[in-house]
Amino acid sequence: MQDDISQNLIDISDRVGRVAQAAGRSPNDVLIVAISKTIPLDRIRAAVSAGQVHFGENRVQEARDKIPQLPDGLIWHLVGHLQSNKTKYCPDLFHWIHSIDSIPLAREVARRYRDKGKVCRALVQVSVSGEEVKFGCEPDETADILKVLIEEEGTEPVGLMTMPPFDPDPEVSRPWFRALRQLRDDLVGQGLPEISLKELSMGMTGDFEVAVEEGATIVRIGTAIFGERDR
Repeated sequence: MQDDISQNLIDISDRVGRVAQAAGRSPNDVLIVAISKTIPLDRIRAAVSAGQVHFGENRVQEARDKIPQLPDGLIWHLVGHLQSNKTKYCPDLFHWIHSIDSIPLAREVARRYRDKGKVCRALVQVSVSGEEVKFGCEPDETADILKVLIEEEGTEPVGLMTMPPFDPDPEVSRPWFRALRQLRDDLVGQGLPEISLKELSMGMTGDFEVAVEEGATIVRIGTAIFGERDR
């Protein structure tokens, strides 16, 4: 198992590096976050032993059970939907939250981290697909959420995240990745600080190479590292 996960991490890093270089970017510009939702602790520990530091969880409750049993020094990302009533747990669990999609949630996250004397690296989740989806703000709401994250103590806005509709063909995701990058560029053009929009979290196991081609700085990889999930 250790060898499998170690090799998977090497393979993913190599693939990211090749695509980044072909796009005229440095491989160091792309952060690989290992998505460990539903993954057993022994497999996560194997990834840690192989040198992986950044991990992502989808659910606060699962992270509460899991993170205390894992080594200190790891950097944890919440990549799934965050309910307001779960924000109170986040400062003790997550360094990054990718899924802030409303002004009330932005204010609540900021308050929780501020009360703990911590700062959350925050990304605004945007629905750029034009479809009715459960989570993610509309593109025209993004600037106002970012302004709140900038103004509030307790949050450091660092970029945008999106999740395209699932399709087995990675090329289907390309327009949504391109739209997120264009939204970022438009927001910078409107005067929002570039440093608050540095990161584009987009791309998963099935489409991360396309995402990197379109400017992703964070890719969220689960299956390609850990194998198929049991549930």
